[in-house]
Amino acid sequence: MFYLFHIFRSFVPLQNPIGFGASDFVEFFVAAMLVLLVLVREPLLKLARSLAEKTAWSMLALGGLTMALRLALLPRAGAPIPGTADDASYLLLADTLRHLRLANATHPFFRFFESNFVLQQPSYSSIFPMGQGIALALGRAIFGHPWAGVLLTEALLCALCYWMLRGWVSAGWAFLGGLLAVFELGPLTYWMNSYFGGAVSGIAGCLVFGSLPRLCERRRTRDAILLGSGLGLDLLTRPYECVFLAAIVAVVFLLPKWRSMLPSAPLVIAATLPAISLTLAQNKAVTGSWTTLPYSASRAQYGVPATFTFQSDPRPSRELTAEQKDDYRAQLEVHDRESRLSWWDRFLDRASYVRFFVFPALFAALPGLFLAFKHRRLILPASAAVTLLAGAAFYPYFYPHYIAALACVFLLLIVASLSGMPRMAAFAICAVAVTHFAFWYAIHAASNQQFRDAFGPYEPFDFLNHGDPEGRLPILKQLQDSPGGQLVFVHYLPFHPLREWITNQADIDHAKIVWALDLGPEENRALIGYYPDRTVWLAEPDMRPPRLRPYPAF
Repeated sequence: MFYLFHIFRSFVPLQNPIGFGASDFVEFFVAAMLVLLVLVREPLLKLARSLAEKTAWSMLALGGLTMALRLALLPRAGAPIPGTADDASYLLLADTLRHLRLANATHPFFRFFESNFVLQQPSYSSIFPMGQGIALALGRAIFGHPWAGVLLTEALLCALCYWMLRGWVSAGWAFLGGLLAVFELGPLTYWMNSYFGGAVSGIAGCLVFGSLPRLCERRRTRDAILLGSGLGLDLLTRPYECVFLAAIVAVVFLLPKWRSMLPSAPLVIAATLPAISLTLAQNKAVTGSWTTLPYSASRAQYGVPATFTFQSDPRPSRELTAEQKDDYRAQLEVHDRESRLSWWDRFLDRASYVRFFVFPALFAALPGLFLAFKHRRLILPASAAVTLLAGAAFYPYFYPHYIAALACVFLLLIVASLSGMPRMAAFAICAVAVTHFAFWYAIHAASNQQFRDAFGPYEPFDFLNHGDPEGRLPILKQLQDSPGGQLVFVHYLPFHPLREWITNQADIDHAKIVWALDLGPEENRALIGYYPDRTVWLAEPDMRPPRLRPYPAF
């Protein structure tokens, strides 16, 4: 068995004792998985049926499976190493919240700490809303690492997908949908393997779309509170998309079939008030205005993030660093390109990202959706999906986490499609989808780097943070192992990619490592004088590999 394992690992390059090429291995793996699934079909269905009726146990099993699958990959892919400006900004937000603050005071030498997606004035703060930051802060506070918050919210998302589906379909189909959520949204997505993923907004969507049918069926206080909490959580995560989500809920309350929910509206609104209060408080603490989002303050100062496609290009009101200029130019290019497209072209582009939420094999079930629409209430989630995708077409940038609240909706539509098909056809489609996940999971779990490099271009949307491709860990270890405080001047080359190295904590002066832009010997001398007891370094992240050396003597 051990020998066969190494034979299969040798497929890249294509020289091995049994004459297999990469495509031969794919075919063999698919065939073997399908045979296995057919053989264990009856025991699996029996186990699923017995578990599906037990809501709490089903949610626990799905959440536990999500975490177990990702934790099993830790020897190959550890906790994500922050690398993007989004990662750095969300981690700053989490650290700020961990100190029980909504914003930090502007540093007297703030020009050294300028980075993308971080405000320096009127406060030192992240530009993002609080939802993801709260999850990261809880992970750090409880388990000592912010990624624990990502892992837990991913597990909760997959568990709540089952709970949401229970409001629309039978327990067995809901459990199947929960399993598909684990495989599609779990260990192999950038949501799991970064610090800016979409699980928190996905949880909000589950609460909203899971509460609506329950509230329509039985007007219970719990469901009204969950609905309002879902809207509030989405406000704390994706404020723009939340506007459309709230509009959908408002329209539903006025529809004749759903009007029985109308007496619950005050309770729903009351449940959103904590999130509204937190948003207003963050606005005031960060920008000095109750109604100015940190996001908007960043656009006014730095020209990023980009404006909507129907608006003109934003203009910075302050001097930008070289890195900020690169980001500004990149966002202008995207804004101008997208603005030249018609709204319909942008809508179709956004619709193509549905693939992120749905395995390719599951699209074969879509003809069954027309049969499922005989249950007319399914028109509601389908309309919600179209509405949010339509709203997303007004903004030039788009990533799947922007519409994470629709993750459970896409699952619902797929499960409804499968339920309208013959059982054997539905089983065959699901078996191919499970095989798809198992194949890519096995590659990440058991293959070597050469094998992964060969298959990587054919792996749409999946992402796993293998190793340390940017060479950050040796530098971080050297700094952490050095005695006392460290001051690191970061010197970017002109062709620096948009990867962030200025990743300071909320309390800069008391951090072990202070990262600062290299502004030249004269200006640097002032910051060195401000930190007389720190060891001073020069980091050159654009060298290959990145280099850390003692700061040159004056």
